[in-house]
Amino acid sequence: MEQLAVLTNRRKKSAVRLTRSSKIIKTIIAAIQEKKGRQIISLDLRKINEAVADFFIICEAGSQPQIRAIAENVEDKVKERCGENPYHHEGYQNLQWVLIDYVNVVVHVMLPENRKFYKLEEMWSDAATEVHKD
Repeated sequence: MEQLAVLTNRRKKSAVRLTRSSKIIKTIIAAIQEKKGRQIISLDLRKINEAVADFFIICEAGSQPQIRAIAENVEDKVKERCGENPYHHEGYQNLQWVLIDYVNVVVHVMLPENRKFYKLEEMWSDAATEVHKD
């Protein structure tokens, strides 16, 4: 739950509005796919006033080493291709759920059991959802 608390303690940048075709979103999804992340979805939160970001990207990993590999690959590829470092990241200690916060887009890399427990997709069920191939 610590990962969710982080999101409420910062503000969205309003100057940059992302779209589904934004370079950073495409880069994140490709980085997840490269490390075999599963059940990849993006939630478009732009029409939800209470949302803490424009997009959430959520995926599952089958093990803790895979969570680390996916999260590190996302950070590396976004830095390389988009020139951006995360505003914040956490969860690398326990590797149950890693959150990578780029302010307007937040990446969640989770073990399947944590994803089922926290039900982020249900929490943000008003958001438009897009499923991405594994």
